Amino acid sequence: MSKGNETDGPEGRAEELTLTLPPKPRHFVFALLDEFTLMSFASAVDALRIANRMAGAQLYSWELAADGGRTVTCSAGTSFVVDRDLDEIGRDDTLLLVGGIDVARASTKRIIGWLRRESRRGIVIGGLCTASWTMAVAGLLDGKRATIHWENHDSFAEEFPDIELTKSVFTVDGKRLTTAGGTASIDLMLHLIAKDHGEGLAALVADQMIYSSIRTDQDTQRLSIPTRIGVRHPRLSQVIREMEQNIEEPISPSILARQVGMSTRQLERLFRRYLNRSPKRYYMELRLGKARNLLMQTDMSIINVALACGFTSPSHFSKCYRAHYGTTPYRERGTQAAKG
Repeated sequence: MSKGNETDGPEGRAEELTLTLPPKPRHFVFALLDEFTLMSFASAVDALRIANRMAGAQLYSWELAADGGRTVTCSAGTSFVVDRDLDEIGRDDTLLLVGGIDVARASTKRIIGWLRRESRRGIVIGGLCTASWTMAVAGLLDGKRATIHWENHDSFAEEFPDIELTKSVFTVDGKRLTTAGGTASIDLMLHLIAKDHGEGLAALVADQMIYSSIRTDQDTQRLSIPTRIGVRHPRLSQVIREMEQNIEEPISPSILARQVGMSTRQLERLFRRYLNRSPKRYYMELRLGKARNLLMQTDMSIINVALACGFTSPSHFSKCYRAHYGTTPYRERGTQAAKG
């Protein structure tokens, strides 16, 4: 599956597409981390495969790599036989690291060392899904713009404060590429295909993938607040946006109400009507959700997690956490450690 030599054009391929064929295919090396996300990987590879078919020529080729050159299992439980170990790759090749669940455990010292060596050789290196974290640990994103899956955004921002973290679906900063995971791989590959061979080919690939809305690096990865909460109320959305942007230093409901031209009582009724909870309760759930992500994804101390989520007292944090999740932050952290 790894050589990318399928070039027979399907019915419906646009014969009028004119391409200047490169002297050799652009070669990608996909380095798979343990429990990598299948969609992120498959979306990227299939975009390249379809580009070859639509062009009727081998524009792209690819191989799979892994630590030790061994079989790797994705988070869905499917195993993949790879083509190579973490060997030196060609100077013109593009290295795409594919992350997924528990990326810290999957980012072995050998992988980090390999990334640093390839980086020094000037290779284009990208991270799909959570692999941005691996790149950051290796120092590849210092002074760069980057993105990562929204679920890992808070923990990444805490661990790497000097990296310009965005909420974009993908970023391209020099020779560093990062994506938010999932279908964002398609957007990145369409961007690269368009850059290599023009917007026409990228559009044909998108059509074949039934991908009707191509996103750029200016598009954000999460659904809009009205779509997420299932309510289209502009002032409610504005208040929730303020809450999400002020987790470490929570804003009182009275100030939030004043910002949108309402009384505190009106704001209470608005939240009760549409979300069946008070503004205070909703805000607390947002803060506790971030706290849980930090506990599960970082080595931050409990007190630092509490402070990052707007709790000045560890005991109050523990009490609120237990009331919501049925366990204490200490036990949550211990359960996660035991799974590792």
